[in-house]
Amino acid sequence: MTLENIKLDIDFVRSQFPAFKDPLSKDWSFFENAGGSYVPKNVIDKLTEFMTSTKVQPYAEYPMSKIAGENMDKATHLFAKMINAKSNEILIGGSTSINLYVLSNALKHIINPGDEVIVTNQDHEANISPWRRLKEYGANIIEWKFNSDDHELKISDLKKLINSKTKILAVTHCSNIVGSVNNLKEISDLAHKNNIIVIGDGVSYAPHGFPNVKELDVDFYTFSLYKTYGPHLALLYGKEEVLRNLPNQNHEFLKGQYPYTINPGGPNHEELVSLIGIYEYFDNLYNHHFKDKDKDTIEKIKKINNLIASHEEYLANPILDYLYSRDDLFLIGKNRISNKNRAPTISFYSNIKSSKEISHTLNQHNIATRNDNFYAWRCLNALGVDTTDGVIRISMTHYNTIDEVNHLIKILDTKI
Repeated sequence: MTLENIKLDIDFVRSQFPAFKDPLSKDWSFFENAGGSYVPKNVIDKLTEFMTSTKVQPYAEYPMSKIAGENMDKATHLFAKMINAKSNEILIGGSTSINLYVLSNALKHIINPGDEVIVTNQDHEANISPWRRLKEYGANIIEWKFNSDDHELKISDLKKLINSKTKILAVTHCSNIVGSVNNLKEISDLAHKNNIIVIGDGVSYAPHGFPNVKELDVDFYTFSLYKTYGPHLALLYGKEEVLRNLPNQNHEFLKGQYPYTINPGGPNHEELVSLIGIYEYFDNLYNHHFKDKDKDTIEKIKKINNLIASHEEYLANPILDYLYSRDDLFLIGKNRISNKNRAPTISFYSNIKSSKEISHTLNQHNIATRNDNFYAWRCLNALGVDTTDGVIRISMTHYNTIDEVNHLIKILDTKI
């Protein structure tokens, strides 16, 4: 059987997630995955095991402590393999916002008065505010604006902004409102020709397929682990050659010991160890669907990514088609997914009803979603959308089903 003929076994997938059997959540269609995903049993088991057996200070010689430290290192090592990074190139922090604020504080030393920092108006605020604050150190902040007609960031516009004064470019891999997947590889290639550091925000991309950071060639890349089937943590990748030269943001005695130098306080021990469960879950997905038992983690992730992308396209396109057909509803971004050119994160608003009213109606019919600006208020401002009322966002991941999609469309068609 070829890869093209293999379909995601949705029954197997959902059997891995206790939430779908829980009395509180089992009767709901969960469409707010961009805000945080459910977690598989593997993750819960690893967290419970740590808290039960090894909840001690790690890295001592006694067995509970030794095992705790070994599992923390194992989690870091396995996640590094999943995104094709080295273990000393990733750090685990409390959130993407925290990680990027600490990173911006470390990078401020490269800024001289008059240097330029490029941010977009398509990003989540986590990858905007930290870089805008470099204005306090003399940087001029340049905004790469998305096109008002199709809501896309245009490379041709970026080329006009880049010059010899540009030092940092912060850009989303995938917008959490528009849903578009930006060509981060092309952006990185262009930036590096001009000696510009690139920070990619993968928060809305990674839930739909873990990135190969070496292929993207970004200098830094970040995403939220609680949106990729784990606990409320976030990962930050940085190229070793860049990390080693950053000034220490941690305790003085850790100077030179990257990546700890930009991870004040270190990771949450028990939640870090539970990340082993994400690796195990993806390994289970692979072994269930493929018989070749490929031992290369990157190849496994690539195959699973393709499987997930195909299923998510199958789910999202009927919703996109429906919303696009409605004259009273305004769909933001592309109206079709093709070859993973957008995520199944679908934002819309109405010219008749408030987003809050629509969200309330959906909730009444056991459709879990919400209205908000989703921390992308600059994006909504540029779209002319009330940032208080916001948009309705339907965000799916690979454990959603076509029955849930059909239920959503039915309620939209009969109640909205």
